[in-house]
Amino acid sequence: MHGGQMLLEEHVRLASVLAPSKTKFFPSLTKIVGTLGSSSRSVETIEACLTAGMSVARFDFSWLTAEYHQETLDNLKKAVCNVKKPCAVMLDTVGPELQVRNTPGEPIELKAGNHVIITPDLSRVPSAEILPINFTDLAKAVKKGDTIFIGQYLFTGSETTSVWLEVLDTAGKDINCLVKNSARLAGSIFTMHVSQVAISLPTLTSSDKQVISTWGLQNNVDLISLSYTRHAEDVRELREFLKSNNLLTTQIYAKIENFEGLDHFDEILQEADGIILSRGNLGIDLPPEKVFVFQKTAIQKCNMAGKPAIITRVVDSMVDNLRPTRAEATDVANAVLDGTDGISLGAETLRGLYPVETIRTVGQICAEAENVYNHSHQFKKIVRYVGEPMSHEESVASSAVRAAIKVKAAVIVVFTSSGRASRLIAKYRPPMPVLAVVFPQEGMVSSELSSFGITQARQCLAVRGVYPILAHSTSKGDASMSKEESGLKLALGYGRSVGILKPYDRAVIFEKIGDSSVVKIIEFEDS
Repeated sequence: MHGGQMLLEEHVRLASVLAPSKTKFFPSLTKIVGTLGSSSRSVETIEACLTAGMSVARFDFSWLTAEYHQETLDNLKKAVCNVKKPCAVMLDTVGPELQVRNTPGEPIELKAGNHVIITPDLSRVPSAEILPINFTDLAKAVKKGDTIFIGQYLFTGSETTSVWLEVLDTAGKDINCLVKNSARLAGSIFTMHVSQVAISLPTLTSSDKQVISTWGLQNNVDLISLSYTRHAEDVRELREFLKSNNLLTTQIYAKIENFEGLDHFDEILQEADGIILSRGNLGIDLPPEKVFVFQKTAIQKCNMAGKPAIITRVVDSMVDNLRPTRAEATDVANAVLDGTDGISLGAETLRGLYPVETIRTVGQICAEAENVYNHSHQFKKIVRYVGEPMSHEESVASSAVRAAIKVKAAVIVVFTSSGRASRLIAKYRPPMPVLAVVFPQEGMVSSELSSFGITQARQCLAVRGVYPILAHSTSKGDASMSKEESGLKLALGYGRSVGILKPYDRAVIFEKIGDSSVVKIIEFEDS
C-alpha cells in the first residue's frame, strides 16, 4: 500500500471482467501451500494437487503421528516423479499450543450465560461444566475480564463449533469462566487461544525437537514453519538446533500468530528466512478492524526486506463448498495486490471436500490479481527503499528486472546454487516468471541428485514467481558446452516445452562470472 492506494494498474476496463481469462502455463506467480492430510494424501490426489498449482506441501504435526506423515510424504515423492513437478516440504511445528483434551470424544454442548471451569487436571472428565487443558499455569497468566477462545473456528471459520469465554475469577490452578455464546465442541482436541496474554511455554517444545531431529532429519525437510514465533531469539534457537542436527540448509519461516510476535516483528523478520502471517490466531488477538492494517504493513515490510511472505485463512468456506464466498475471493486477490508471495491452505486441503478444486480456484484468483498488479510501481518503491549506494548484487538484480520490463521479456533466467540470486531477483517483483537454474554445489555426488530434487531448488518454490530447474552434470553429448551454456539450453528448452517461450521472445539472463554478476538479453530462436 502506498499513500492509501492499492498497487493496481490503472485504466482497467470493467467490461473486460466478462471476457474469459487468458490461459497461462502456470496457474499463478503466487505460490500455493497445501496441507496434506486425510482428504489429500493419496498419490492420485497429490498428483492432481500438483497439477492444479500446489508448490509447497505442508505437514502439520498438530495432528496424528510421524508414521502417518511419512506415508503421506512417500506418496508425495511418488506423485512428484509421476507428474514431473517438484514440490517443497514444509514441517509445521506445534509450538506452545494450548489444547483442551476431550479424551472420551463425546461432543460438549455449551450454553451462553452458563459457567465453565478450565482446569489443568487432565484426569477430570470434560463436560459442559469442566474443560481440562494441557497447561498448569494458565491461572497465573490470566485476570478477570480476559477473553479465552476455544474450538474449531481457527480451522473451519464456523462460530457454532467455537466458544468465547470471559474470565470471572481464579481459584488455585482453576479458572472460572462465563460462556459468551452457545456452541457444540466436537472432537478429541480443541485449540485454545487466550487473547493478548503471554504464555510461559517454550516456542520450540521438546516434542517439536523430537520430530525435527527424527522425521525432519530423515527427510531433509526444506522449510520449517515455526509456530507461535514471539521473539527473534526463537528463530536463533531453532537455527542452532538445526545446525546441531545436521540440517544446515533447512530454511525457517517464522509464523506470526499472536501479539508478542507482532510486537517483535521487525527483529523476527531480520532473523527468519520467511514469514507466515497466521491470521486465524491473529484475528483473535487483534480487533477485527486492525487485521487488514497488520496484513498490509507486515507484507510490505517483507517485500522491502526481500523475504517471502505467506498468508493463511483465505477460503475457509471451501472446506465444505465448491466455490469460495465473494468476500473470500476478494480477500485472496487483495493479498496478491498487497504483495504476498504465497497463500497457505489448511483445513481446505487437509480434510476439506474439494482439495484440488480449492488449489485451482485460489490459483486462478491469484493469476487474475497479478494481471492488474502494478509491478512497475512496486519495482520503483523497492528501489527507493533500498536507496543508494546499492550493493553490487542489489544493483545488478534490480537492473535485470528493469531490463526485463523494458524489453518485455518473457522470462528471466538465473543461474544459482544456493537460490539466493533468484530470491534477490524476485524481491523486485518482475511480472514474468523467473527460471532458476540450480546447479549442484561443489562436492555433491550424483546419488544426492534424485528426481525429487535438491533442497536449494525446492526452497525456491515458496518464493513468488520463481520456478527451479535442476541442472545435473553435463551429459556426454554436451561435453563441449560450458556450465552456463548447458544451463541456458536447459532453461530455454523448459520454457519452450511449457509454453512460455515462443520464437523471437526475449529472455534476460542473470549470471555470475568470477566475482561479478552480469545481465544479458537474448532473443529466443526455436531450433
